[in-house]
Amino acid sequence: MAGWPSLGRSVFVKFSAAFIVVGLIPLFALSYFSLRTFSGHVERNTVNNLEQMVLYMSYNLNNVFSDYDDISQLMYFKGSSVITNQSAGVNEQERINQIPIDDFLSTILFGDPYIRNVFFVRSLDGKLYTQTKDNKALLPDRLPLEKWREPLRERPRHLAIIPTHEEDYYVGSEAKVMTIGRNLIDTSGRIQSEPDVIGTLYFDVDLAVMDDLFLELNLNKKDELYVRDGGGGTFFANREPDAVKAKAAGASPSDKLTFRQEIPYLGGEVVIRLDKAELYEQLSTTRTTVIVAIVICSLALAVTGAWFSRRFSAPIRSVIRQMVKVESGNFDVQAVKGGRDEIGRLAHGFNRMVERLKAYIDEAYVAQIKQKQTELNALKSQIRPHYLYNTLEVIRMNAVHSEAGEVGDMILSLSNQLKYVIDYGEELVTIERELEHLTDYFYIIRVRFENRIELRCELSGEVNPAWLMPKLSLQPLVENAVQHGIRPKGGKGSVLVSFEREGEAVAVTVIDDGVGMEPGELSLLENKLSDPQAPASGIGLKNVHERLKTLYGPSCGLAVGSRKHVGTSVKFIIPVREGGIAHGDTGRIGR
Repeated sequence: MAGWPSLGRSVFVKFSAAFIVVGLIPLFALSYFSLRTFSGHVERNTVNNLEQMVLYMSYNLNNVFSDYDDISQLMYFKGSSVITNQSAGVNEQERINQIPIDDFLSTILFGDPYIRNVFFVRSLDGKLYTQTKDNKALLPDRLPLEKWREPLRERPRHLAIIPTHEEDYYVGSEAKVMTIGRNLIDTSGRIQSEPDVIGTLYFDVDLAVMDDLFLELNLNKKDELYVRDGGGGTFFANREPDAVKAKAAGASPSDKLTFRQEIPYLGGEVVIRLDKAELYEQLSTTRTTVIVAIVICSLALAVTGAWFSRRFSAPIRSVIRQMVKVESGNFDVQAVKGGRDEIGRLAHGFNRMVERLKAYIDEAYVAQIKQKQTELNALKSQIRPHYLYNTLEVIRMNAVHSEAGEVGDMILSLSNQLKYVIDYGEELVTIERELEHLTDYFYIIRVRFENRIELRCELSGEVNPAWLMPKLSLQPLVENAVQHGIRPKGGKGSVLVSFEREGEAVAVTVIDDGVGMEPGELSLLENKLSDPQAPASGIGLKNVHERLKTLYGPSCGLAVGSRKHVGTSVKFIIPVREGGIAHGDTGRIGR
């Protein structure tokens, strides 16, 4: 490329750079926003699903501990009767609920698939009764009864849950279990501050009960799961005890996603910390793929830009040389003619520019464009609304002829609504006309819902139907009452539209007996109405509210009141404005 100007002034270098940049910017922008949208969607769905799963797990955990509490209380019941004198049975007859203690322990042991071992310690002499499913040999010296008694001494009438520990008091057993304990208290006498403990029941629960509960979470090696009580003690963890203690006190690291859910029965919580890298592994793969694609596309753009620069430099340079002559006032020049590609068209266009330099800016061209636009507008204006009205009338007459009277009435109501809505230029109409339009609208609503929804319109004697009000201000409020008030409730409902005079103003109220709103929902709606920047989706409360403030001032907006399971009212006040004479028969109102 000898003879080229310096890179800073070369149009071909700039062209290549611009070509690459213009190609890369949309590529980067599209990739970035697409990847960000996709990532956000995936992350939100993942988090929502995990939150639901954790909530479900906490519910199941609460039920598990509640069930084991019920099992431990079987010592107090025989069938449907409460055993009131257990002392003699346990101490003298070695019986619980009128059956031998060993048989009772067997009942507990085989009554739940996750209970591995059952122990009963008689308080009279410390005698130990035991049953196990696997016929393992017990090492009584290793049985930590004193450690298990500590929570029962503090709260003798409550269930005690001993956290996860090894079953090392049986020969050759390395299984991990969780122990449940409960005191058997003599209930035959008066209730005392210090209960008379007859004995204590313990049973080991296999941690498989936890594994089955959390199986759906598909925890990875780096994920952490803890079940804690209200005091911070850990009943269960999927990690080693040292790791549990290290994680329990501090905040979760930035590379972990933490979920917490209360377990009401324990007064504690289940905590799950998931490793983000493994959780979003597929998302990371997608990001890598997109980045690789961007790099490949960038290289392709760079090569293509360089090729364009070399391919088109010669013909464009010829055009540049001829342009220099034109700048000096010589219009008798011709650029080198090219082929039929873009460069050839550029040379041809340059030749025409030289020949007809002033023709392209002639006012006749502009005038012609304006003429074409005028003709187009004239064609558009030939489509008149009366064509639609006539078509609807033909359909209505055909329905009446076919004895489909209700369909004909619905078409007539729709036609009246179209005439009312398409009639531009009116910002204010009489109260009578607005109510007639509302009646036409609600007739279709009533037919649609099989007369389960009723509309009532009430005008006090001091209100003149010929007074003016904003056009299309009632229909959005009634529609909102039907869609968000009455329909969610199901069954029948009614909407009342009332007009009352208040001094030199008219108070208009739309009341429904629908589901109503909670205080929080009502506060959110009021904030949306009061915020000028809040978006207005369609023709709804927000649009009516803004129109009223624009027409009558900031104090004339909507006022909303609501009570849950009672209903909702929307009220606005407008000044009295005299209009034309009321037309038509007001008997249509409330059809």
